[in-house]
Amino acid sequence: MPSSLSIAVVVVNWNAGDYLKKCLQSLKTQTLKPARVLVVDNASTDDSINGLGEEFKDYEIIRLKENTGFAFANNLAVKKADNCDWIAFLNPDAFAASDWLEKLAEAVERFPEYASFGSHMLRHESDRIDGTGDVYHVCGSAWRRDHGNQSSSVARETGEIFSPCAAASFIRKDLFVEASGFDENFFAYFEDVDLAFRLQLKGYGSLYVANAVVEHVGSATTSRHSDFAVYHGQRNLVWSYIRNMPRFWFYLPQHIVFNLAALIWFTLKGQPGPVFRAKWHALKEFPRVWALRKHTQRERSIKAKIVLNKMSKNFLVPYSQGKRAL
Repeated sequence: MPSSLSIAVVVVNWNAGDYLKKCLQSLKTQTLKPARVLVVDNASTDDSINGLGEEFKDYEIIRLKENTGFAFANNLAVKKADNCDWIAFLNPDAFAASDWLEKLAEAVERFPEYASFGSHMLRHESDRIDGTGDVYHVCGSAWRRDHGNQSSSVARETGEIFSPCAAASFIRKDLFVEASGFDENFFAYFEDVDLAFRLQLKGYGSLYVANAVVEHVGSATTSRHSDFAVYHGQRNLVWSYIRNMPRFWFYLPQHIVFNLAALIWFTLKGQPGPVFRAKWHALKEFPRVWALRKHTQRERSIKAKIVLNKMSKNFLVPYSQGKRAL
């Protein structure tokens, strides 16, 4: 077992209820103990944070006065973990197997060329897969690989992915800081794909670790079908595409088609308001994001085709059933 890694686990909570306690209990059973566990509470209005200090005395609980969003809260915790060189992100509705950190640390030792690592995510109390890494499509959409498939039908081996899902991921702290962390303008949704994209452009890949297992409830505090999720997800995927996509103009027609399809899809689902607001606000911020693009593309250290080869290019896949954006 690698013993040289100094690991901080970061859990960002907002109204996770009893799931938060169960999440933290799973961390207490880890065969590889983290150096620090930081719990950032985004001004929860339920009782999820109450009394944690008694049962989890060694954990650092940071109470924020307002809901600052998933991206800001995680960035804040990483800044405070100044004496650790690896960060494990775990959602409050995700429950880690007792050897989760140990398996991630072993993967670091076996595959030192990778900067970030994703977990084998099972749906909580189900025989279904929650995700085995994130897929990015050249149109700008992204989704969790194997999401919803029966566990018995999935036999994934450890291997390269485009992005690890931040619900249960592992990343080198120095590279997280070098990339400026999660984009806080996103607030929530798609920030993990965006960060992985920026790291890919710098030549830092991601690896799915097949034996690093967590159970994930998923959308325990905000439904993935809610207006909040639709707005932030659909806005943020546009920002990420503008900022990061190599050969921007070449793939722009696919991006436009995908966004038009999203407008039609969510309108038919009875959510025209959030999706139209998302696309309008994304376009309003085009000058700001384009300025970020210039900086991001200047810092790109590998050829565009290397990154593009890690993406899905099947034109019909993003529009097929179940391939909704994260």
